[in-house]
Parts: sequence; structure tokens; C-alpha cells
Amino acid sequence: MFEWYDFYVYGALATVLGHVFFPPIDENFAFFASLAAFGAGFAVRPFGALVFGWLGDYIGRKYAFLLTILVMGTSTALVGLLPTYEQIGIAAPILLILLRLAQGLALGGEYGGAAIFVAEHAPPNRRGFHTSWIQTTATLGFCISLLVVLLCRSVLSPEEFLEWGWRLPFIASIVLLALSVYIRVRLHESPLFMDLKARGQTSKQPISDALLRWRNLRWMLLALFGATAGQAVIWYAGQFYVLFFLQSTLKLPHDTATMLVAAGLLLGTPFVVLFGYLSDIIGRKPIMIAGCLLAACSFIPVFKGLTLATNPALVRAMQTAPIEISGDGCSGLLWHNETTRCDLARAQLASGGIPYRWTAVPGELLTVKINNVTLPLDETLTGLTEALRAAGYPERADPAQINHPMAIALLTLLMIFVAMVYGPIAAFLVELFPTRVRFTSLSLPYHLGNGWFGGMLPVIAFAMVLETGDIYAGLWYPIVVATASAVIGMLFLSETHNRNLMRVTHPVGSVLTTPPPADR
Repeated sequence: MFEWYDFYVYGALATVLGHVFFPPIDENFAFFASLAAFGAGFAVRPFGALVFGWLGDYIGRKYAFLLTILVMGTSTALVGLLPTYEQIGIAAPILLILLRLAQGLALGGEYGGAAIFVAEHAPPNRRGFHTSWIQTTATLGFCISLLVVLLCRSVLSPEEFLEWGWRLPFIASIVLLALSVYIRVRLHESPLFMDLKARGQTSKQPISDALLRWRNLRWMLLALFGATAGQAVIWYAGQFYVLFFLQSTLKLPHDTATMLVAAGLLLGTPFVVLFGYLSDIIGRKPIMIAGCLLAACSFIPVFKGLTLATNPALVRAMQTAPIEISGDGCSGLLWHNETTRCDLARAQLASGGIPYRWTAVPGELLTVKINNVTLPLDETLTGLTEALRAAGYPERADPAQINHPMAIALLTLLMIFVAMVYGPIAAFLVELFPTRVRFTSLSLPYHLGNGWFGGMLPVIAFAMVLETGDIYAGLWYPIVVATASAVIGMLFLSETHNRNLMRVTHPVGSVLTTPPPADR
């Protein structure tokens, strides 16, 4: 839980850190740069999986994730001590990204160690239930990070928080680091690993044994594309992207968005344990596939429901006064320099969370239409803001119009989808691989799925929204990935919940074979 707190407190402060550590080019650039730095930590997680996976399979599970907490905790505390862009210039974002990379490497070894440690201690018929408690710690760590940030914002003025108060959640993690290290030092090694070590059957080359043997590599690839990729995009859409969506697109007050998301997460977290428990009875595979398909079918309706529940004025304006932009000079917003009037208009709309349709028409002057009425605009686009307000587009969500029960219900529904794919995944991955290379084999597909497919979701989704002008366009990324993962898992993955961890190798079809001792 502490390690996830460390990792996610950055996500909770992404908008502030973009302002503090990156060049003040414009609001879109700063926010996108902060998301990219957030994604950098996810991008290196597979490399951490290899490093700590090797350590866990060669030396032991306990020592691998004792080291991960030290790296993670130290990196988090140092973020709170970093000078800002205003103080040291371009060195500030560079140092921030380096610390994010260190956090990502540490997290790459954390999950595999925790999942294997618990599963290899758990009763055979209760592995799903026991390991599902690990899954709740990610949500709890995320909630705690949100609540700590909210507490700091509530006791400080906006100016104080922006100047120095944002550092407090990072620096406070030092106390939690000391507690975590104390607990981990007192842990006992996994009995299955100790048994293998006593018989001299641990892997001497875990990485090559995991990656260079097709029988094992095949199952790692299937685990990635048939399970963890879908689980990852559903998880990050339901916990992270929805927070960015509420804050940056729907323009809810930061504290309101934080409290709504935290309420949905807390109400939905018990379902993680429930689906872990059910996976011990009916199997891991049907629950995870159902979760992927339900989420893929529901994302757009749920996010549209959130828009109606939290910013109904925006919904009315979208219906009664659609916006169209056309003309020469329209290009991609992510790398634009705002030299054309089209880019200026689109950037202004995007920063306000206002949807629009645009068409590049070479040789024609910029035209902006609201409800098919062309706006008279000068070279500086004076009057666009006034026209938007006159058409009913709100500058911010009105707190008095927020339907809190409906918003929390929809956020809880997103969390239930997360619970369906996330609750059984730890036990499923542990059971899929043999003990001697389990740490490496489990960690790599998990962190490729969660680090790359999931961790990059906010960046990819935000880019899709900027490029299309459709506030829901970013949801097509998790929809496509979750659907593909469900199809691959349905066709090629086997059920695992009845397997013996010490006896299982990779099955041929659905047949469980007894391996020779060296392959245990």
C-alpha cells in the first residue's frame, strides 16, 4: 500500500507538478508533459521486472522486495526536495523524470514479489481470496494519496500549496518507508522457494530460462495479451483517467473530483476480494473475460453519464450548440507552436474542455461555427470566449448542479469492472508459471501490460482527445485493448485455479502434466 501511495501521489498532483517543473509554454503542454513524466515511470517497469525477477528467482522473494521498497521510498522523498523549473531551469524536469524512472524500476519488482510471496504461503483452494487482498492495496494506496493531497490543500491557501505545500505528501512518505522496511525485514522466505533451494533446484539463469525457452515464453506472451493488457487498461481508465477526465475535461473543482473518485474507489474495493474469492470457486478465466467485455461495452455510456451527472450545462451546450472548425493551418495540437489561427482556436477549446469537430481545408480562412452560425473573429480570436459563454458552454462545472449520488454510483461501477479483472489476476499469474522461474515469468508480462498498455493510457487518451476534439475519443484505446484481450484469453488461455504450484509446468491444451523434478 505504501509503495502504491508513493507512486500515485505523483498522479494526484500531475496538474500541479506540470506547472512547477516544466517550461511555462501553455497549459496543455505543461499538463501533457506532466502526464508523460508520469508515464515514464510505467515505461521502465518491465526492466525492473527483469532485474528484480532475476533477484527473486535466484536469491529469494523476500530480499527482492525489501530492496524495492528502499528504492521507491527514497525516490519519492527526493521528489519533495527537488528545486523547481523557476529555480534551476531544464534540470528540474530532468531530475524529476530520473526519479520517476527509479520509482518505476522499483515497482517492477514489487508486485511479483508480493503476489508470489502470498500465493506460495496460501492454502491451495484459497489463493484467489488471499492474493486479492494484495490487489486492494493499490486502490487503498491511491485513495490515501488522494486524501493526503486533499488534506494539504484544505489547510493551506492555493498560493501556499502551489509554492511549497505540494512537497508535503512526498516528504511525509519517509515515515511510511521506515514502517515498511521494519515489516519486511521480519518476513520469512517463501516455503516453496526454500524447498527448491534446499534441493538445489533453483534456476541459475532465471532470465534466459524464462525468455529463451519457447514453452515458457509462449505463456508469457499469452498472459500479456490475453490477461494483463486488458486488466491494465480497465484499471487505469477506472482509477486514473477518470480523475483526469473530471478535473481537466469536465472542469470540476480539484477537491470535489478527488472526493468523488475516492468514494467510488472505497465502495468498489470490497468487490476485489469478492471476485478473488469467487475465482477460487468458478475459476479465474471467466471472471476476467467477463470484466473485460463488460468494461469495453460500458466505458462510453458511463463517461457520458459522468458528464451529465457532474457538468449538465456542458451536455446541454454540446446538444444545442455544436462547434465546427475548418480552414487552413490546422495541424496536430501536441507539437503545435500556436502560429496559426486554427491551432489557436483549437488550443483554446481544448484547454477549456470544450468538444468540437475540425476539418483542415487548405487555402481557406479559419471558420468557427457554433450551431451552424459563423463567428466574426479577428486575428487574435477576440470574441471566441464570449461566444462560447453565450452559447451556454460553462467555464467551470457548477458545484450546485453536481448529482453526487449518480456520480459516485458510476465511479463505483467502474471500480467493479476493475475488481473483476484485477481480483483474480495475481493468483492466475502465479499458477500459470513454474516455481523456479515464477518471479521473472510473472513480473515481465504483468508490468508490460500495466506499465505500457495501462500506464500510458492517460497520455494516449489525452492525445486522442486533443487531436480529435472529441472528449470521449480517448476511451477507444481501452475499449479496443480490453476487447482484444478478452478474445485472446478466451481462445488461448487455460483455467488455472486447480493447479498445484509445485507440480505444474505449462499445460498442453488443458492437460495437467507432472514435470520432472528439475522443472518444478
